[in-house]
Amino acid sequence: MVNIGSLWQYLAAHSPLQSTLSSLSTTTMSGGALNLTQMGLAPYSLPPLPYAYDALEPHISAQIMELHHGKHHQAYVTNLNAALASHVSAVAAGDVAAQIALQQAIKFNGGGHINHSLFWKNLAPPGTEETNPAVAKELVSAIEKKWGSLESFKKAFSAALLAIQGSGWGWLVKEAGNGAGLRIVTTKDQDPVVGGDVPIFGVDMWEHAYYLQYLNGKAAYVENIWNVINWRTAEDRFVGRNEENVKTEL
Repeated sequence: MVNIGSLWQYLAAHSPLQSTLSSLSTTTMSGGALNLTQMGLAPYSLPPLPYAYDALEPHISAQIMELHHGKHHQAYVTNLNAALASHVSAVAAGDVAAQIALQQAIKFNGGGHINHSLFWKNLAPPGTEETNPAVAKELVSAIEKKWGSLESFKKAFSAALLAIQGSGWGWLVKEAGNGAGLRIVTTKDQDPVVGGDVPIFGVDMWEHAYYLQYLNGKAAYVENIWNVINWRTAEDRFVGRNEENVKTEL
């Protein structure tokens, strides 16, 4: 279960939105319509892919990547900005009912933006150095300690992906706290990883991620996704070379 308060706090802390609500009150109370630009706030934008749309072929087609990134992810960004603008206006107007009504849209579209921003960077063109687990020595060592071998981990992770009912994501996470162990988690719909756990890499199990190429063959999609996992990015997230982690990838 995702805590919407945690997600809202995350979005607020790591957003380009930098303003106070006091300056908005007059405009809102007078009935003026507000958007993020008019508020002097920078909206979220669609991040560019770190590779071409056809770079993941033959495992993920250019057609899927273009639609997935340019249409689906863009829709999450567009709807998140709209929901945030409405939420800020509702707060400035003291409209608690409207604030509550907007929480699901913020969680869904904010989670969609977070998840996809992470997903693009934890993929890499097949056959490149990044897709070789040898570049992730510390992570692979931790995986082997937990699951016995990399192959055993892949089987467990793949099984978790295929057990997802409906739409969702599968993640390898580094747990929060002193133990900082690894575990496999799944999240429903566009719920992101929250609560302090660090997402090492994730796999999108929504149909739009694979259906145009694999139809109902989810197992083939899951089998082939291993050919394009970016182990270098996974290692960086695991060892904390990117100390700000997720927020720097949005």
